[in-house]
Amino acid sequence: MSSLKPLKLYHKGAVRPNPWKVVAILEELDLPYELVKVEDIKGKEYLAINPNGRVPALVDPNTSVTTWESGSKIDHFIETYDQDHKISFGTSPEKFLARNWAHFQMSGQGPYFGQKAWFSRYHPETVQSAIDRYGNEIERILGVIELHLATTGQQYLVGNRVSYADLMFVSWNDLLPLLKGADFDYKGKFPKTFEWNERLATRESVQKTRAGKSKAMAA
Repeated sequence: MSSLKPLKLYHKGAVRPNPWKVVAILEELDLPYELVKVEDIKGKEYLAINPNGRVPALVDPNTSVTTWESGSKIDHFIETYDQDHKISFGTSPEKFLARNWAHFQMSGQGPYFGQKAWFSRYHPETVQSAIDRYGNEIERILGVIELHLATTGQQYLVGNRVSYADLMFVSWNDLLPLLKGADFDYKGKFPKTFEWNERLATRESVQKTRAGKSKAMAA
């Protein structure tokens, strides 16, 4: 896809997982992209791109499409740039099973992991009940994946091959040591989920994404 113009992905610092979730898909599809750091996500210029004032947002100059929810970006990539279904599915039921897991990531993993981060690190007062609740929700989310992988015997969430649905979980899973602490026995409590995440970590797209994040954090 060398003829494509770079897609512009707007982010605000390297810690937030959602931009890197999108980067992993861009890398997997070998799409050219440019990272644009936004200093003021509530400023008039950025709100013209994303009226919600959040990151990431993406402008695709090849299609004149602007997307400002992480899931809508991935939908755009799959429908526009994955016509040969490298990381998606063109047939039922796999097409819709992948959507199940993508929506589970966006409605379950992301929000609950994010709330655990907020109440553990940023909330001005210690609210132990909230910290405990979201810590438990993290383990529930991991348990849902564990049960699925153990029951189906698959190495990946859908069709026994890697898809965008798998890759969407990685950037948030990378925060588990921070969210659950160094003594969290991820491998012991959720062995199938741990092994699944380790398989994803060997992919070149994930390695490039992590390297990009490390570079951005050092800048």
